[in-house]
Amino acid sequence: MIDARELRNALGHFATGVTVVTTLGPAGERIGVTVNSFAALSLDPPLVLWSLAKKSWSLPAFEATGHFCIHVLAHDQQALSDRFAKAGEDKFASVEISEGVGGTPLLPGCMAVFQCSVEHRYDGGDHIILVGRVEHLTTRSTAPLLFYRGRYAVPEYEQSAEHKRVKLTLDT
Repeated sequence: MIDARELRNALGHFATGVTVVTTLGPAGERIGVTVNSFAALSLDPPLVLWSLAKKSWSLPAFEATGHFCIHVLAHDQQALSDRFAKAGEDKFASVEISEGVGGTPLLPGCMAVFQCSVEHRYDGGDHIILVGRVEHLTTRSTAPLLFYRGRYAVPEYEQSAEHKRVKLTLDT
């Protein structure tokens, strides 16, 4: 049997981007959660996927919604990631919000935003897997915010005549 802590530590060796996923709840309330389980699924049709823990306070909203937006965070958005990783506060207070597909909240300053309609939901053990059809997207060029071995990281680009290299700088 695999120990859950050992598995989590081993999975932490895979550097991931950091995202915030937003939607509207059943009563029209804004819902958002920090997620690093985001992946591309298909180019034709344009599908992406992410997963949410079944014990998450926001699960009922994401089970009921028809739309969500995935915001890929930039290197300077760690505070936004931290804000949306916590429960029990108004995460959208003092954040400049606009509206996306289905009225879903859009966050400013992100590297990429994927506005999606829900295509499928699947059981994934202690998580639910959400597959979204990308309806609209925006991007901007900047360094990403990464998560690696339980900490935030930002890539530093080193260039030489022979090759380009990315070095991770871990948040202390």
